Amino acid sequence: MPTFNPASPQAADIQSLFFVMLLVAAVIMAIVTGLVAYITVRFRARPGDGEPHQEFGRPRLEIAWTLASLAVVTGLFLLTIRTMRAADPPPGARSPDVVVIGHQWWWEVRYPASGAVTANEIHLPVGVRSLLRLQSADVIHDLWLPRLGRKMDMIPGHPNYVWLQPRAAGTYLGACSEYCGAQHAWMRLRVVAQPADEFDAWSRRQLAAPVAPAGGAAAAGARLFQNLTCPNCHAITGTGAAARIGPDLTHLAERETLGAGVLDNTRANLTAWLADPQRVKPGSYMPNLQLSDAQVAELVAYMETLR
Repeated sequence: MPTFNPASPQAADIQSLFFVMLLVAAVIMAIVTGLVAYITVRFRARPGDGEPHQEFGRPRLEIAWTLASLAVVTGLFLLTIRTMRAADPPPGARSPDVVVIGHQWWWEVRYPASGAVTANEIHLPVGVRSLLRLQSADVIHDLWLPRLGRKMDMIPGHPNYVWLQPRAAGTYLGACSEYCGAQHAWMRLRVVAQPADEFDAWSRRQLAAPVAPAGGAAAAGARLFQNLTCPNCHAITGTGAAARIGPDLTHLAERETLGAGVLDNTRANLTAWLADPQRVKPGSYMPNLQLSDAQVAELVAYMETLR
């Protein structure tokens, strides 16, 4: 299970707290169960027994178990505070490294320092503690990356913050864990942790405009994209498309998935998505434009150049 395989210091601290609480609860359960079993056998009714002796309190015993309970609760409270300090950034810690905005049903990812914008993938440098600002564009969402940190709500008008610090390079899966509508189950995201040099190279690529196709089906697809209603929702750097209603498509071809994880990003899947988005992800806000097979092929050819 991802929860038992932490990949960041924050997730490791949360796991340690969980195990401590589990152990304390197991010990308490064992003590209570043992006492109940002992009392059941030792004080069971026997033939000829009279009325049981009545106890009206044992102050020392009552004080002892009250102090013991208080000590356990206090210890768990202090450990929880320690874990919260390790996992949660203090108010006003610093400017965020990444801004993640939840939409129905996809993730917008912004890098304020560079101005880069992507979707459904968060790229981070390995070993660096990054501050994420979490926002919602519509309803309540919840960012959950089990191996990297705790769940955090994304509430409209109330940004929250969380640390992410992947220990090793790799891809870490996450999802929205707060029901947010028809396609909540397909509001997935990925954190791609990269060595510093690879992350810097990726960041530079995000700022570069894709090379405009010179001819052929890709160039026809570029013209078709501009002539359809696509620019009303999507942005592509270096073109007239600058809307922010849907995901930024500038480097779509570099992403691993389509539709916030509903499909792998392959030519065949991109064709199916453009031909009938509602069949692939019912209820999504991507409309079916009733495109011909030739138009879909041209748009796919163009979008595969968006690197």
